[in-house]
Amino acid sequence: MRYLPLTQDDRGAMLSKIGASSIEDLFVDVPEEARLTGTIRDLPDHASEMAVERHFSALARQNMAASHHPFFLGCGAYKHHVPASVDHLIQRGEFLTAYTPYQPEIAQGTLQMLFEFQTQVARLYGCDVANASMYDGSTACWEAITMAGRITKRKNAVLSSGLHPHYVSVCNTMASFTDDNLGTALPSFEGTDTQRTLDSIDGETSCVVVQYPDILGRIEDMTAIAEKAHENGALLIAVVTEPVALGAIKSPGEMGADIVVGEGQSIGVGLQFGGPYVGLFACKQKFVRQMPGRLCGETVDAEGKRGFVLTLSTREQHIRREKATSNICTNSGLCALAFSIHMSLLGERGLRDLAKLNHATAVHAADRLSKVPGVRVVNDNFFNEFTLELSKEARPLVRALADKRILGGVSLGRLYPDEAGLKNGLVVAVTEVVTDEDVEALATALEELMS
Repeated sequence: MRYLPLTQDDRGAMLSKIGASSIEDLFVDVPEEARLTGTIRDLPDHASEMAVERHFSALARQNMAASHHPFFLGCGAYKHHVPASVDHLIQRGEFLTAYTPYQPEIAQGTLQMLFEFQTQVARLYGCDVANASMYDGSTACWEAITMAGRITKRKNAVLSSGLHPHYVSVCNTMASFTDDNLGTALPSFEGTDTQRTLDSIDGETSCVVVQYPDILGRIEDMTAIAEKAHENGALLIAVVTEPVALGAIKSPGEMGADIVVGEGQSIGVGLQFGGPYVGLFACKQKFVRQMPGRLCGETVDAEGKRGFVLTLSTREQHIRREKATSNICTNSGLCALAFSIHMSLLGERGLRDLAKLNHATAVHAADRLSKVPGVRVVNDNFFNEFTLELSKEARPLVRALADKRILGGVSLGRLYPDEAGLKNGLVVAVTEVVTDEDVEALATALEELMS
């Protein structure tokens, strides 16, 4: 039986209500040249299932799979080993089909998982409390800025030059609707912009946003920025795009960050062609009622048995929606579960060991690549990601490396296409899946291409 929910009369009544004469009237804002007329070209009217499968398999083989070649891409999305048990567990029916746990009496498993996820994120970030996940790191960053604005009653935010340009772009897009003022700057090979950040903080500043490690992989002590922000009544927001780093370096909360956000993809979630990912969000206890998203809490029932509930849920679908702190509607629950399972399998010691392995492998890679003529390592410090300044433009070199079946890094010219001073920059990420042979392949290929 075909599912046709609307009759022609139904459609006519709806069109009449909104003052449209036809469905085509709803698309008048789409340029004529962008509209599809007729059937999709070059597609047959029908094909067998086996033929379709062969066709799409052939298309898939044109991709360079991350697991089949030396892989050094990073800049906010990282290739780590995800144990097979993670995917096995998240595909259990009770997890795969679970939705928002509005009714705690039938959602105890989901609520307990989210509660444990929150605990892991709070400990990782060095904060008092974390929410039950956001959509991704960039939207979590914007939510933190608006949260700081509600707390401070101010509209001016200072963004460090080390903040990922995609995060900056998302924030600028959202700020265009809210009249927030975002002070931004561009990164430099010569060092971080700590002094510029400090000088930008005044009595009108709502928050300071600092990425840790930054877009070039540099690790900065945020203590002085936190102190200056607090002296002026502003908040410090730390952004962490590589959570594995926190197994080796001091947590942002320990340095005075009031809100810590970021991307959780590195733990439990594959690259997946760019998503879905999972945003992390944590803050100090005193700010919890201004935190977006939802918060799961532990309690006891009428018989004194341990149970879990939605303690705070500030989304716009609920009552008193005019007082909602956010219009976030998407909770990356399955990705949060993958994060939590992987983190549980690692444990604190395992995370620290994984971080040590990442750093040691990256140090080896940086040492080897620095010996290539025409290559300079920009960083004084780094975790598992660093920036190379090349004697040639990086973008063509990245494409040439891909022709050699090496995914050699992210060119800064791609991230900052209008900045000539950064066009020779190449950001290289080295995780535990990179082998010595991979590093040697990249170094050898660069030597050939740089000569």
